[in-house]
Amino acid sequence: MRESREFEEFYQANYGRLVIILTAVLGDRQEAEDASQEAFARALARWPRVSGYDLPEMWVRRVALRLAVDSSRRWRRRRHASDRLKAVRPTGAAEPSDALQYTELGRALMRLPLREREVLVLHYVADMPVDRIAADRGLAAGTVKDRLAAGRRHLERELVANPEEARDGK
Repeated sequence: MRESREFEEFYQANYGRLVIILTAVLGDRQEAEDASQEAFARALARWPRVSGYDLPEMWVRRVALRLAVDSSRRWRRRRHASDRLKAVRPTGAAEPSDALQYTELGRALMRLPLREREVLVLHYVADMPVDRIAADRGLAAGTVKDRLAAGRRHLERELVANPEEARDGK
């Protein structure tokens, strides 16, 4: 019973923040919620071991981010297939509507490579320092710094190069 209560408190304290992080990485709240729930389900199945870690939330975040990366890869494959199908769409076929609407920053962020987007979100949204991101993601601190710098450069270029697109939601 104590373990159950411990996990419930852990879940309540960390779920919302994880969903925010993953939403910023993925650009899709539903995908973020799915990955978060799956990561917490895996933690629950291993709770006696996971609860003994110094930072069990790091374990859950790591699992969730791996799931998010896999989700992103699946999304890119679906998007690529969809783009290929558009090329062979019969004339007069209705154009699919894109229900996703992002802020200017969100649209620019989604155009970045996932590895850069991930460290930017962890640093600026989750407010994690470089060394914690490095430990969390299993990277060298220098790699995290390089990805942050590259991500900031790419983000600036996206925001400067596409101001009309970002504003109009195209």
